[in-house]
Amino acid sequence: MTLASLEQTQTAIKAVVREEWGHVLASLVGQLGDFALAEDVLQDALVAALEHWPKKGVPARPRAWLLQTARRKAIDRLRRAANFRTKRAELIMLQELDPESKQDDLDDIVPDERLRLIFTCCHPALAEAARVALTLRTLGGLTTEEIARAFLLPETTMAQRLTRAKRKIKAAGIPYNVPEPDQLAERLGPVLSVIYLIFNEGYAASSGDAPTRGDLCREAIRLGRILTKLVPAEPEAAGLLALMLLHDSRRTARSDAQGNLITLEQQDRSRWDRDLIGAGTRLLDDALALGSPGPYQIQAAISALHAEAPHYAATNWHEITLLYNELYARQPSPVVRLNAAVALSNAEGAEAAIPTFVELERQGAIASYQPFHAAYADILRRAGRSAAAAEAYRRAIALTRNAAERRFLEHRLGTVLQ
Repeated sequence: MTLASLEQTQTAIKAVVREEWGHVLASLVGQLGDFALAEDVLQDALVAALEHWPKKGVPARPRAWLLQTARRKAIDRLRRAANFRTKRAELIMLQELDPESKQDDLDDIVPDERLRLIFTCCHPALAEAARVALTLRTLGGLTTEEIARAFLLPETTMAQRLTRAKRKIKAAGIPYNVPEPDQLAERLGPVLSVIYLIFNEGYAASSGDAPTRGDLCREAIRLGRILTKLVPAEPEAAGLLALMLLHDSRRTARSDAQGNLITLEQQDRSRWDRDLIGAGTRLLDDALALGSPGPYQIQAAISALHAEAPHYAATNWHEITLLYNELYARQPSPVVRLNAAVALSNAEGAEAAIPTFVELERQGAIASYQPFHAAYADILRRAGRSAAAAEAYRRAIALTRNAAERRFLEHRLGTVLQ
């Protein structure tokens, strides 16, 4: 095999593993009842795949191959384990499964296993940062190194975070199950929140050099697609996926070739992805047809209004303001109120929004929230209050960790100081 063909094979293997990781891990956790063991033997199976597949080719059913290989690795580990007696039941179960399993059966993994895994990773008992990392690792199949790089953390720090999360699951007895129907809506919230956090970090990177991170956006959308298939009757899951698709349609237009940030007003709308807009709009219509509108559907409706406007001046800001007010009624947070004020400034003029910003500043709840100061600076600039705008820009710059956004804010500061 030539070097080029070897590289192509390895690339294909990585793509297959990324796609199948969540399927196989979910099944193994369900069978073994041990999160850490399941991940260890799947990693062993991956090493075996990287060794055998380049020589023999990717199997017709890679998911089945990985699951069967991982089961056999688990049998080997359990036989060698010091606590063999306590693990005997798992060993017997695996030995019974292995010789009787057919390829077709192995390839047909129950979707509920992945659903259980999602709810386990996003359990409210885990810290938010741990939920995000664990979801990317287990459902997304990202390596610890990839997750650490995505959030600009040392790999050792991310490894420790993942280890602590898995220990917490075991020590706290966090159940590996899908909540009962009367608990599903409440427990679905943290799952949706984690996926949206991943997407937001990609769409508006909080740190680093680039204004966006396409890899994280794509991963969040992939997780969103998985979730909508697993809970097709949940309109908020579809609403979140619609929201991410509509946002993502504009992502490549948010920066120029040099990585400089481009505001919504200045974006070239011919660069917006019309296929994603169409897919997001159809998904939103399907979600709304279920008759249970929620926060993600409302936000998707706002994003759809932006997508439908042929140019910035044609945006229906009055409707967007009303939708933000409806969102605030359901989700009364200062961030939602901030966004409503920004929409109002576009609908009725910058001065109309200033009282809300003054009130938010007085309350102090988002004093360290960088987007508040950046938005306030822009409102003050548009209202002609240059001195106050300059002070707000300085505060925003001091809180900015993203290089592209800092350059943009520094440029705006320069214009109000002229």
